[in-house]
Amino acid sequence: MRALAEFIMRGRVQATLVVAGCAALPLLYWLGAAAGCLVLLRRGLKDALGVLALGMLPALVWWLKFDDPRVLLVLLGSSALALVLRASESWVRTLLVSVALGLVYSLALGAAFRPQIEALAQEIIKILPLALGDLYQQLSVEERARFASVVAPMLTGLIAALLQIVSVLSLILGRYWQALLYNPGGFGREFRSIRIPAGPAMLLLAFMVVGPTFGLALLVPLCSVPLVFAGLSLIHGLVAQKRLGRFWLVGLYVTLLLFMQLIYPLLVVLAIVDGLIDFRGRLAPKDADNANGEG
Repeated sequence: MRALAEFIMRGRVQATLVVAGCAALPLLYWLGAAAGCLVLLRRGLKDALGVLALGMLPALVWWLKFDDPRVLLVLLGSSALALVLRASESWVRTLLVSVALGLVYSLALGAAFRPQIEALAQEIIKILPLALGDLYQQLSVEERARFASVVAPMLTGLIAALLQIVSVLSLILGRYWQALLYNPGGFGREFRSIRIPAGPAMLLLAFMVVGPTFGLALLVPLCSVPLVFAGLSLIHGLVAQKRLGRFWLVGLYVTLLLFMQLIYPLLVVLAIVDGLIDFRGRLAPKDADNANGEG
């Protein structure tokens, strides 16, 4: 990873090759987005603009020729988040902005894949009686209709949240590369300090609870993303403070992959509780170091 980061930072030609080359490959577009984030974080928008513009050409081909906007969305979205992080030096603000980015993704995906999403929603609605069993039979006609009406928006929100997560992960990789080259160890300290305060955390929770009532079911997955990353930060911070082995972090991510439906909401709850209690602040002084490498 270090060798790739060094190659990217050698010059604009090298950075453009990585961004454009990865954008041309559907399974590596996230790596190109991370490279763009690295250039943007270190050099600023003025120097990164040419690199990103050329890197977007393959992404535009994917959209115009194959009707797939995801590559372009992640490249633009992660770059926007990198600008926010560079300007604010705040991961909390960046993660909160990612919710707005997720809404933009939802609109783009709804326009590009509406027939496919509607068709999948209809298939899910057909199997709801089998999946829910007696619980579905106890619902009234109005409740069943209301339940069915949120399936398509929820699917759109889930796909948008996935792109939102990929965009944040690309930014994290770019930030990690920046720290690796210019401030070794800085990214770990920075990531472990992420904590969403009580006010924004409760606001995100309110959107998740109230959103489906007002026809905004897609807000549920979108608003959960910042909380999940804050929950992961909490676990990383506690492991570092208690000087526990890496085994605990490996176990966390393996469990997350195997039992996503259980661990994901647990991380959301942990992040909300941490916003109210501040576990790391109670256990040890907060480390305010950052990983920008500009000092």
